[in-house]
Amino acid sequence: MGKIPHILVVGSIMMDLVASTKRAPREGETIIGMKFTTAPGGKGSNQAVQCARLGAEVAMVGKVGRDGFGKTLLETASAAGVDVSRVLTDPAEATGVAHITLEVSENDAKNRITVCPGANFTLTVEEIAWLKARVADYDLVMLQLELPMEVVESVAAWAYEAGVPVMLNPAPAAALSDTLLGHVTYLSPNEHEATLMSGQQIAVGNGINREDMHRAARYFMQRGVKNLIVTLGANGSVCVNQNGTVYTPSVHMDKIIDTTAAGDSFVAAFCTGLTAGLDERQALAFASHTAAITVSRMGAMPSLPTITEVKALIVEKGCRGIDTNILDMLERSGTSTK
Repeated sequence: MGKIPHILVVGSIMMDLVASTKRAPREGETIIGMKFTTAPGGKGSNQAVQCARLGAEVAMVGKVGRDGFGKTLLETASAAGVDVSRVLTDPAEATGVAHITLEVSENDAKNRITVCPGANFTLTVEEIAWLKARVADYDLVMLQLELPMEVVESVAAWAYEAGVPVMLNPAPAAALSDTLLGHVTYLSPNEHEATLMSGQQIAVGNGINREDMHRAARYFMQRGVKNLIVTLGANGSVCVNQNGTVYTPSVHMDKIIDTTAAGDSFVAAFCTGLTAGLDERQALAFASHTAAITVSRMGAMPSLPTITEVKALIVEKGCRGIDTNILDMLERSGTSTK
């Protein structure tokens, strides 16, 4: 029997500044780009909006600047159904931005991202201390690493003490304490982040080296990680825990337009599906279909699909292993609240 998820996202809120080009410039080189766009983003905000568009009830905690970008970002998240009433405004620091260079080819796109955190990095533990007494109200807490580390560590500890599962998406990659890893229920890096954090190269390209993947997984497990989910781009994802290893293939789309928010879309869909009542295998498949739609569109937040769109792709691709009753419940929730 499923339930409507109540998810708390403590994370970054940023405006994406996207320059599309046929190739990235080399050192000292200036090139003519194809297109420039702005789009609401930030890993925390992306994940919150994706959860909401999939039918979850979502609250967001973070900080923006007192500027036009901040206003637009909060309006966009609120329109998607995210409760932004607890997002703070910094009177002096600007809203964070992400500068994205998007290399576009005929059937693919690759990004390079530089994050300028702005107001995100002025959020303090004291400003969100109220969460310690309220975190038990949620089914799951989602965290990333575009906030001060002390904020991430404190929220994870509060959730752990309250018995609330924690999903940590360790992006951008950073050194993490054993204490933090012990408070996390799910750790979800991409293959590059997993390599940087573990020191174990994970082969990518036409496939992955399973021995390398297992060595990287052992590193994380030895440090206290309970469940590791590594996203592998076109190679799908792998989930490792005490029950074994599950490989989930990616869902093929005819054209890849922009991969910017693919990881956020995947992680948010997994968390929504899991807390709604899907088992891990179903939640991973649900996440793969959700992220497939995201990469077939331009922009970060604008590319994130609704539950209705994901359901349609699941049918189109012939995936029969996902509980349709739970998907129907999420769709009813999404339709009634947005």
